[in-house]
Amino acid sequence: MIESGSTPLAPGPGGAILQTPPETTGRFIVVFAEGADDPAGILQDSAGMSGVATSRSLLEDEVPEATAKSTDTVFEELNMAVVTADPDQLGALQTSAESRGTVVSISPELVHHVRADDYVRGYVDGVADLGKRLGVAGSPAPVTGEGPAVSPQVFRDTTELTWGVQATRADASRWSGQGISVAVLDTGFDAGHPDFGGRAVTMQSFVPGESAQDGHGHGTHCIGTACGPRKPATGPRYGVAHQAAIFVGKVLSNGGSGTDGGILAGIDWAVRAGCAVISMSLGADVPRVHPPYTAAGRRALAKGSLIVAAAGNNAMRTDLEFGFVGAPANSPYIVAVGALNQQLDVAFFSARTLPDVSGGQVDVAGPGYQIYSSWPMPTRYRAISGTSMATPHVSGLAALWAEATGYRGRELWSVLTQESRRLMAPSLDVGSGMVLAP
Repeated sequence: MIESGSTPLAPGPGGAILQTPPETTGRFIVVFAEGADDPAGILQDSAGMSGVATSRSLLEDEVPEATAKSTDTVFEELNMAVVTADPDQLGALQTSAESRGTVVSISPELVHHVRADDYVRGYVDGVADLGKRLGVAGSPAPVTGEGPAVSPQVFRDTTELTWGVQATRADASRWSGQGISVAVLDTGFDAGHPDFGGRAVTMQSFVPGESAQDGHGHGTHCIGTACGPRKPATGPRYGVAHQAAIFVGKVLSNGGSGTDGGILAGIDWAVRAGCAVISMSLGADVPRVHPPYTAAGRRALAKGSLIVAAAGNNAMRTDLEFGFVGAPANSPYIVAVGALNQQLDVAFFSARTLPDVSGGQVDVAGPGYQIYSSWPMPTRYRAISGTSMATPHVSGLAALWAEATGYRGRELWSVLTQESRRLMAPSLDVGSGMVLAP
């Protein structure tokens, strides 16, 4: 019932598994049974927690940031809460769960980070710079540590289209995501970016003390890939669902990190808004399934919202280290996305399914290496890499399929996997393959 702070597994040299401590906040995520009524009342009656707020009231009443940060909060759509609790209160909740069946799990609150880390970015920038100095048009795809690329086709950015838009056939699709709401939960968005003028954009911050404006860049890049324009003012098309309604949930700070509480608040908000797709290019390197995201993924699916998340960048395939799928992507009810390079081979950093760990598998793959997209002004555009970049490709494609078929939730997940391009890489790395546009 109550998860301890036991150390999770992590990959070591040659794929060995080592022990590393999880990064936690000291708070807890309480998942209530689906039939449990009045979660705030349960916290009050069972554990004596007073002043419990709901996520809706915090948004509507604009509770001061300092107060919101320390407030025990119930997420109504997901039927769970984030709380600060002492051992006696945790014990009381445990007793309530055993006697009344009102609580499913109590887990330490994890800290999450963007899934395009500085190492990957630096590696890509170095290769790109070398290519420019050598006068090479585009730069070569990297080796993956698993032999030569299996596909004879190599995609390149052109003056008209990025390689990811080409590879997924988004440019050839007659669907645009019109009428579909896509939530991107990340570091926010540059609301002043000129490529998004006139678009329907709804913004909300779940990071105390920070507005939804993107002070990092990662969120603007992911939104650009998922929902960027069909014809940018300059440069190639980089966006997939170019007419989707954009919901920006800032759940990661300008420093690129955030907590379960903020992420779950963002999911709760997106589900309540009726978003068909929720894109999350974030995670914690914890291979065991984190119970809050099992519940969140399942309950979001039941309400018609498909959550798509980055598998993780903890592999180093050139050293035969294959990593593992972290939280929240390792939830069996969340689509986990691996990254491909321009040869449609597995990117060297992309995490692999661990068959001997309960839960956690790569479900699909998408373009994730040297991905050109929007960036906060004045930089405007940038190319970076990560499973973070593969995830919004899949999220944008999910919006196209939602428009084309009318499917939501589990049916939408099913069509994504059925219509994927099969690859020669193992399913441990790419799941059903690369998602394609309808």
